[in-house]
Amino acid sequence: MGDQPRSRFDPSAAERSAEARGESLDQLLDRNLAELLQELRVAITGVQVLFAFLLGLAFTQRFADLDDFGVAVYTVTLLTTALATVLLIAPVSFHRLVFRRRQKATLIRVADLLLRAGLAMLVIAITCGTLLVLDVALGRGAAFAGGGLVLLTGAVTWYALPLWARRPGRSGYPAGPADTGRDVDHEEVPR
Repeated sequence: MGDQPRSRFDPSAAERSAEARGESLDQLLDRNLAELLQELRVAITGVQVLFAFLLGLAFTQRFADLDDFGVAVYTVTLLTTALATVLLIAPVSFHRLVFRRRQKATLIRVADLLLRAGLAMLVIAITCGTLLVLDVALGRGAAFAGGGLVLLTGAVTWYALPLWARRPGRSGYPAGPADTGRDVDHEEVPR
């Protein structure tokens, strides 16, 4: 299996992770699913608010005043918000279709990928939404500055900081599995 990508659940990593925490494999999967659902609840709330705002925006009088740049930014914002919404809701549909088929590990892996993709779309949508509003309110220069600040902050806090923190030796725990650079809590999720 050396060169073949893992497409199925590999219980060995999950069993090591469960053992390290004093949990059974089922307890670990249940905990991971509960954590994932909580993360989805937070993300979906933000995307729903943004999506509702964008859907109504096109029907306002001021929308007709947007120039080509404003319409393009609005279009990108709407599309990335719609994609984020679809990606963040997709685990619900996936769960319904695999319910009671002993696919919890697969559900967690797929939902993890969908959540990551949804968050990527969401940071783009938030950036573009900021760009659009600031362009109308303050002008193009301020819009690019504000949008750039939002994008930079999202990239640093959502991606760079967590990637930095998961490097070996940064766990805050004594040397052990966390110092391998691997995510012990989520090792049951096949890569």
